Formats: sequence, structure tokens, C-alpha cells
Amino acid sequence: MAGKFELKKSKNEKFFFTLHADNGQTILTSEMYESKPSAVNGIESVKKNAAADLRYGRLVGKDGSPYFTLKAGNGQVIGQSQMYSGEKARDEGIASCKTHGPGAAVDDQAA
Repeated sequence: MAGKFELKKSKNEKFFFTLHADNGQTILTSEMYESKPSAVNGIESVKKNAAADLRYGRLVGKDGSPYFTLKAGNGQVIGQSQMYSGEKARDEGIASCKTHGPGAAVDDQAA
């Protein structure tokens, strides 16, 4: 099973997507978008930028937990990871995003 994007509609009528690894784990979660086409553009941006190491921000949360963000060419954050237990786990998450992001299929659940 390959990685996939799940495109969904929130309770407040906004759209978002998550990128999942082939084992089903969530790798990346997007921001909320006002429209479905904007969310689809966000998915295309992940596909385009996921392989580029320079696009990843390696950050630390207030509680000291590492996480990452993926940015588009214009510097805008496309998505954010979960909090990880350590830097090694975060870096494995980035590697997973690089592997699964560019070729992941889209599962549109926003209908």
C-alpha cells in the first residue's frame, strides 16, 4: 500500500488534508482552507515540495518535543507534523514525507 492524501471537510465547512504513510500513520496535516480547490492546490504543493530538504523546518514545541513543517517555495507553511519523542523520530517523519509525498494518491472524502 502506498502513501495517500485524505482530503476532508471539517465541521465548520472548511477543507484540510492529511498525508498518510503506507502503514496508515499520519505524516503531515494541512492548515484549514476556505475552499476545496485551495486544499487541492495545497496537496499539489506538498507533492511538488516534499522531496526538497530545504523546504523542511525542524522545530521544537513549547514542551521540548520535536516536530517539522513543510513550506512551499514562497515560504508559506503547507503542513505540520505531529510532535515526536525525539529528533531521530522527527527526522524519520521527514524521510517518510519525502518518500510518500510526491507520489501519494488522493482519497477525496470531502464530498
